[in-house]
Amino acid sequence: MNDPLVIAGKAYHSRLLVGTGKYKDFAETREAIDASGAEIVTVAIRRTNIGQNPGEPNLLDVLPPEKFTILPNTAGCYTADDAVRTLRLARELLDGHALVKLEVLGDPKNLFPNMPETLKAAETLVKDGFDVMVYCADDPIQAKMLEDIGCCAIMPLASLIGSGMGILNPWNLRLIIDNAKVPVVVDAGVGTASDAAIAMELGCAAVLMNTAIAGAARPVLMASAMKKAVEAGREAFLAGRMPRKFYSADPSSPTQGLIGS
Repeated sequence: MNDPLVIAGKAYHSRLLVGTGKYKDFAETREAIDASGAEIVTVAIRRTNIGQNPGEPNLLDVLPPEKFTILPNTAGCYTADDAVRTLRLARELLDGHALVKLEVLGDPKNLFPNMPETLKAAETLVKDGFDVMVYCADDPIQAKMLEDIGCCAIMPLASLIGSGMGILNPWNLRLIIDNAKVPVVVDAGVGTASDAAIAMELGCAAVLMNTAIAGAARPVLMASAMKKAVEAGREAFLAGRMPRKFYSADPSSPTQGLIGS
């Protein structure tokens, strides 16, 4: 099926985006990402070495940019200035790479986004030539504001980062999806394969996850499950589910010609 995910003008086969943190080592990171089929992998610049710390193990040796699209992110940033500075460093380390994931957090305990600072950082980064995928609250108004600024993908949370609570407000997600002209990618809160499938069935363009895979008892097997769930959810969305019919049975087999009728 020719159904690519297009972000910032580039087409991808996989609609599953994955993070690179919380694995026991780089070898498990690579094995899980291979099992997921993901082509875009996001990297926390403040927590992972991609060349800024010479002499330390470099993630890019395990996940070469020739094979994967590296998506630097601003995890751990709490102000617009910190986020902008971090992504400018990432651009230097990745030879002018423009595609980035912006997240500006408001609270270290719940990791909910600080939306005023997120909007401020997004405006600066877009003007500076970045292709910005942006983590945000599931607020349809602010999501539209981010799109109007020029962000290339809107990434509302399903629930809190690392919570595994799944999609808590599908109605807000549908409002964001229905109003958006750029890809809407669920980011944060997915706990298991059914959560990913539901996000895709709602019409999300893709799903991004990290803890749901890395925090599983068997990360590589969970990565494989997530790959299948995203694919199945997308196919179900494109197929168009049957309408819900309350209090009205509808036999799936023909009723004509029954024995004794």
